[in-house]
This record gives sequence, C-alpha cells and structure tokens, in this order.
Amino acid sequence: MQRIVIKIGSSSLTSDEGGLNRSRVEFFASELASLHNEGHQVLLVTSGAVAAGFTRIGYKKKPKHLHEKQASAALGQALLMQAYQEAFAKDRIGAAQILLTRSDFSNRKRIHNALMTIDELLKHGILPIVNENDTVSVDELKFGDNDMLSALVANLVKANRLLILTDTDGLYTEDPRKNADARKIERVDQISDELLKLAGGSGSSVGTGGMRSKIEAARIATRGGIPVFVGKVSETGDLKAAAAGDGKGTYFDTSLNTMSMKKQWVRFHSLPQGSITVDDGAQDALLSGGKSLLPAGVTDVSGDFNPGDVVEVLNSLHQPIGRGVVNYASWQLQVVAGLSTEEVSKRVEVHRIEVIHRDEWITIG
Repeated sequence: MQRIVIKIGSSSLTSDEGGLNRSRVEFFASELASLHNEGHQVLLVTSGAVAAGFTRIGYKKKPKHLHEKQASAALGQALLMQAYQEAFAKDRIGAAQILLTRSDFSNRKRIHNALMTIDELLKHGILPIVNENDTVSVDELKFGDNDMLSALVANLVKANRLLILTDTDGLYTEDPRKNADARKIERVDQISDELLKLAGGSGSSVGTGGMRSKIEAARIATRGGIPVFVGKVSETGDLKAAAAGDGKGTYFDTSLNTMSMKKQWVRFHSLPQGSITVDDGAQDALLSGGKSLLPAGVTDVSGDFNPGDVVEVLNSLHQPIGRGVVNYASWQLQVVAGLSTEEVSKRVEVHRIEVIHRDEWITIG
C-alpha cells in the first residue's frame, strides 16, 4: 500500500469558457478509484472552484478582481464537490472536502489538526479532496496555484509519491507546440536554474499554473523525499501507469538530498515574523561552517517576534540567506545583539544561548 497525492488542475476539469466538464470529472474519479481499490491511500488536490463557478454567477470570463474570484469560488466549490461525490459514489467511495489556506500551513497547531483529519479519513477509506480556501484567502498569501499546495500536502502527509497531472506529457527542452524538434525530458535528477528556464508561463485561460510552477512544486516535494511525476493522464489506465513509474510524463527523483519535516516547515510552510541582520563572520558560520547563530554575530533586529517564531536572516547587504526558529524575543535580541555569550547571560534570561540553533536553520538558495 502506498500513500499517493494526485493534483488535477482547472484546465483538466473545465471547458475553455468555464464551467465543469462532468465527463472529465467522472474520468478522473474513475482513475483515482482504480488506485483506491488496489488498496492505496489516495488524496486528491484539485483546482477548478473559480472556473466552475464564474459562469453560473453570470461573469462572461474568468474574473480578475479578488472579490469576484471569491464569489465564484464560493459557488464553484459546492458544484465541484457535488460532481466529485457523485462520480466517486459510482465506485462506492466516500469523498471529503478539506479547504486550506497558506496561513494554515504556517500555524503548527492548525496544520497538525488538518493532518489528523486526513489520517482519520484515510483510515476509514474516505478519499480526501483538498483545495485552497479561495473565499477567505488574500492575494499576498495565496499559493498562486495548487501545484504548490499539492507539494506541501504531499510533504505533510508523508506521501510515497506525488502525481501532478497536466495537459502535456511532461517537460520538454522547448515548447513542443512551437518546435517539432523539442525533446522530452524523461527523468530529472536535479532541478537546476537552467531547468527552470525551460518552463514557460500559464498555458490556459482557466488555469493559473504553467510548467514552471510544477517544477517548483517538484523541487519542494523531492526535497522532502517524495518522488514526483508531471505528465498527462488521458486514457483509462494512465494513472496506474504513472504511479507505477511508466507514465506519460517526466519523473523527478529524490536521490540527491532530503529535508527533515521540521526544516520543511521552516523553509516552506512558515511565515517569518521579523528579520535578523548578521555580520560576515556569522554568515560564513551559517552557510559554510555548519554552526548555529550566536548573539555576537547579530548587527540588527527588525519586527516583533517571540521565542519559537520563524525569522528571516539577512547578510550585511540585507540579502536573505536563510530562516530559522528563534530562541529570543525581539526586545531581548535588541539588548544583546553583538555581545559575547558571557555578556548575554548577564543581561537576559533565555532557554538557549543560540539565537537560532543549527537544527532549526535552513539556508535559502
């Protein structure tokens, strides 16, 4: 038995003009049911609420303004879940709705509660359907697309694999729609900047995610130790083939490095509550020396944070170099910034002398 997260985008579920394509919903539900009935624990991360709802409200095209998107999602999410539940019912599979926001992932208690709910549903054979809660999300905190959400969910539930479904059969060296000589990339061992440059923008009028967002999602998932498939599922049996390693797409491997759950939360889920600027010596110690950050290396403190919060760390040029869980309140750190360990102990009382311990630090880059 494997725990498999599958992400399906708006363009796969709706028509170009908007509105749900019920036959496509039924097709994908049947494909997911085939994995479920083999004994796998299947989670679906779906887009499509806004696209499903905006035509029913009366908008002529996909809305641009936040309040219009939220109204479309409020109507469309109900239509989307109704369609999924009816489709899965044909295979006697129950489907449950889980709506998440970016801030849910930044709050350890809330996201732990979400995980417990998902685990309980899977334990009882219910298929969780996850979507972003568009009706309360704000633009600056949105996932941007559900590719990122699917990677975060996959890491959260410790999935065995993530399957990101799209309209093309994988990643190509160039756009195959424009260049017949474009070569398909079957397997990726390392996601480099050059690879990201191969990906373009959004290719659909109803979706928001292009190939670049799928590669970014693959980078997050693989750093958590989860192999990723990005490709096409258009015929019966394609999803099983994708899960078995023989799908129509590109596979991203996890052999190079993985990240602990704690560091995944710091890097990808948390929202920094302030920033700390460090000198060149502290920067070298953090980036090259494998050391913790001590008060002596701190030159400036910004924001209002408490012990246990995540803060961003900047170098002397005010460029972000990483983030971590801080052991000081902001006012305490302002008092002892630049001081030796001996002097710090005389001035403030803290649980740990390190500003950020190495085990709770993650380099950005």
